[in-house]
Amino acid sequence: MTLFPDLVRSVLSESIIGRAQEAGHIEINAYNIRDWSDNKHRHVDDTPCGGGMGMLMAAPPIYRCYEAVVADKGAEERVKTVYMSPRGTTLTEGVAKRIASECDRLVILCGHYEGVDQRIIDEIVDEEISIGDYVLTGGEIPACILVDCVSRLRPGVLSEAECHEVESFENDLLEYPQYTRPIEFMGRKVPEVLLSGNHKKIAEWRLEKAEEITRERRPDLYEKYAERKAAAEAEKEAKKKRRQMYAEMARKKKAESNEV
Repeated sequence: MTLFPDLVRSVLSESIIGRAQEAGHIEINAYNIRDWSDNKHRHVDDTPCGGGMGMLMAAPPIYRCYEAVVADKGAEERVKTVYMSPRGTTLTEGVAKRIASECDRLVILCGHYEGVDQRIIDEIVDEEISIGDYVLTGGEIPACILVDCVSRLRPGVLSEAECHEVESFENDLLEYPQYTRPIEFMGRKVPEVLLSGNHKKIAEWRLEKAEEITRERRPDLYEKYAERKAAAEAEKEAKKKRRQMYAEMARKKKAESNEV
């Protein structure tokens, strides 16, 4: 739901998201809030109560637009409505996965001017989402980012599950460096290990580089990764000890049986 549907359509009609729409894996609609204005000039904004600079998007046309958007909602269909806002939850891969799992239809409200009347947020919005600690002129670009981020997690949008399972932020690690031909470019060569054909060593190199890059550039992520890795290793060691204990118990029981 936006004042600039053509902007949204132009961004989301290209590349992977565009092809996913053509293939029927996802459906994206851009609704012009002005179409639900009852003003002959199609105005959807007014001055803020209490004074202040700028204009504020009014609640009535947004609500009428929303009613039209969800009019065909199925009885079992899960609909989640998000408002793109600098004060919202910061968008991360984890947040995108959560949103993708929570709904069958995602409705996104794009603000403009000085934002929207709080009452429309209270009435229809389930969650506010931010793409970062900065202010933009409108919510359309953030909405496109959210759509792209969530859509790629939907079945069929990417050609292989691996395409998003090994990307940056999966498992709290940034992505390892990638290379393709030519083998040498501007005096820089592709690392030998990637040309070795040894998949075990390649996997080890990629993990090592991912850890190194994450540790240097995002120590906050690396700390989460290190904690999770340590917990996994501790659990693995505990399982190993349990197996050894059960094996020893079985050995003793067998020995006692033989004695009898």
